[in-house]
Parts: sequence; structure tokens; C-alpha cells
Amino acid sequence: MKANRNILNVFPKYLFWDMDRSKLSLKRDKEIIIPRALYATTKETFSKDILVLERYYSKSDILNILKHTKENISNEVCVLVSKRYNTAPFYRYAV
Repeated sequence: MKANRNILNVFPKYLFWDMDRSKLSLKRDKEIIIPRALYATTKETFSKDILVLERYYSKSDILNILKHTKENISNEVCVLVSKRYNTAPFYRYAV
């Protein structure tokens, strides 16, 4: 992981609308950053969005954090992630 990269230059401002982005650390705050980075993704933008995350976090970090986050991540995103990593599908909300 490239922990010295400034989050202000990596992810869009609107993803962290409710907090001071300048105080976030890519290493320390991955439980916030990973779900927020995929919050607004769609089928069309997923490939690009996940590649940004994969530059900074391992596949296991991404999977584990998304499986346990309390952030509002859609089931569609969960399925896209599980397909990318060839794992069993997981869902944030009952289907």
C-alpha cells in the first residue's frame, strides 16, 4: 500500500462530504475510505473505481471491509466485488 499518498488527490471530495478529508489517512482510515470509494459506483464505472482502490489496498482488505461495513453500500456493488475476486456473493441487505 502506498500510505504516503494524500487522499485529497485520490478520491472525489463529495465522497467525504461529512468529514474533513485532510485528516484522513489511507492507512489508518481504510474502514471509511474503502466503502466510500465504492458508494457511488455503477456497473459502468466499477472497473475504474475498483482499480483506484486496488492501488492502495489488498483484495482481502477490500472484501473484508465491505462485508462488515455499516456504510450504505448497495447489493449490486457487493456482487460486483465478489465476482471480481471470485468469491461467494455477499449482500448488505436481505434479498
